[in-house]
Order: sequence, then structure tokens, then C-alpha cells
Amino acid sequence: MTKVSLDELNKMNKTAFVVTLGDIFEHAPWIAEAVHARRPFPTLASLYEAMTAAVQGAGSDRQVTLIKGHPDLAGKAARSESMTADSRAEQGSPGLDRLTTDEFETFHRFNDSYRSKFAIPFIVCVRRHTKDSILHQFELRLKNEAAAEHNTALIEILHIAALRLEQHVVAPDHLNVYGRLSTHVLDTHGGRPAAGVVVELFEIANSGVSTSIARTLTNADGRTEKPLIGQRPIPIGCYEIRFAIGDYFSRLRAPQADPPFLDIVPVRFSVAEPEGHYHVPLLATPWSYSSYRGS
Repeated sequence: MTKVSLDELNKMNKTAFVVTLGDIFEHAPWIAEAVHARRPFPTLASLYEAMTAAVQGAGSDRQVTLIKGHPDLAGKAARSESMTADSRAEQGSPGLDRLTTDEFETFHRFNDSYRSKFAIPFIVCVRRHTKDSILHQFELRLKNEAAAEHNTALIEILHIAALRLEQHVVAPDHLNVYGRLSTHVLDTHGGRPAAGVVVELFEIANSGVSTSIARTLTNADGRTEKPLIGQRPIPIGCYEIRFAIGDYFSRLRAPQADPPFLDIVPVRFSVAEPEGHYHVPLLATPWSYSSYRGS
């Protein structure tokens, strides 16, 4: 789906409007068709609210059809052309297109258990989750009743649609769909921002495997030039920022032991709010450090 401006959408006839927005909701162009008559939309938020109302106002049967139009996570559809381009890209974001044989079997088992109990596919907005978090959601939601899962599936579908709208429609406003992870380093021994510190962000899986996500240097203000994660949700999961503080103090020729007491300082933390702002700074001397969640 290519980008389009809100102004262009407001000028489109019904056919063009539905073709342009038909895949915002997976295989459900009727939602775009239902809101066309409410043009012009002054904001992206008003378009999203209209589409949300169309989903919520649809009967139960149509809602179930909408839910069933979504593919299983890491299922056979992921290897075929039956998914929309957005779905294929979304399933790739937490690595569901690169599963090991054991992982694929685990997802297959959960998908089968979920469909057996609820007769619908398991739906989660994967861009808001890590692989471990998705598996945890499977475990939690398999304990629910059918009515609760129907409602949860619709909520997740609306999360997916909001991200697709934000990605594909250019408007003066933005939907609240992105999080931000940032950091700064303060040299409390010298009483100044710590410039030139190597900072690396890792995702930490339940297995203990760490995956590098970003690597950068702090600038003259002790900050990174851009967030470690930005312009997307921060997937729910465990992370670790590693600060090369030993090299920093060595360059300054600060008094240190030989070898230095501190070298790479790891700060491990978890994210529970994909749209939240997590600021994880480091305050360090050659012999001590502290951190906190800032804003």
C-alpha cells in the first residue's frame, strides 16, 4: 500500500477510496466503504474513529467474519500469497517469518489449541510484541472465555488498523501508535555530559539469547542523535542497554584501577507499554553507576 494524503482521500470517489483503504482491515473493504460518506475527514484521528465505529457497530456475525479474515501467526498463509502485503511485513517484524523448526511447531500447536477452543484465529498486533511476548499472550488468552476473546480480537484488529493508517496516510495529525526509547549518559565524576560513549541496545529473549537492535555514540550533550527506538511501537519484552563506560573514562585519563573497575555497564529492563516513552539514562563514575526510568 502506497502513501496517500488525507486531502487526496477526501477528494476520492467511493471506488477509489475503497481501493485505497480496503486493506487497512484485513480482507474487509466494507469498512472503508462504510465510512466513505462521512468525508471530508479533518484529521487522521477522525478517519480512524469512523472506521472504529463501523467495526463496533457491525453485527456479531460480520465481526466474526472480520476476525476470521486474519491469518494464523506463522501459519501456512505466511508462506503463501493469501495474506495482504501489510500482514506479511507485520509478521516479519518480530521474526515470525524466520522461526526455527521447534519455534514453528510451538506456534502451530498454540494456533491449533486456540482455534479448537474459540473457532477463530489468534489475533495480536505483532508490532507491539516480541516473539516471547506473543507466546505469553497465547498462554494467557487460552484461559479466557469465548466472549472475552471475541472482544480482545477486535481490540487487536483496531491496533493493527491504527498502525496501518499511520503508516500509509499522510495527515496533519498523528495517531498515538509509536513509542520512544531514549537514553543519555552523565559523567557524575566530572560533572558533565559524557560524550563519545558507545551505547548498544539488545533485545533479550527468554532463552537468554541477545539480539543487537541499535548501536550508536553519545553526542556532546551525552545523548544519542536519535532515539534507540522511535517511529514504531516498542515491542513488549526485555531489553538491555550496554554502555562502554570504561573506554570513556580511559580516554579522559580519569583515575582508575588497572584493569578498570567498570568496563561495559549493562542496564536490563522490561517494556510493558509499546506506546510509552522510556528514557533509561546512566549516571556514572569510574567506580559506580545508577539508572532510572525518566521522561
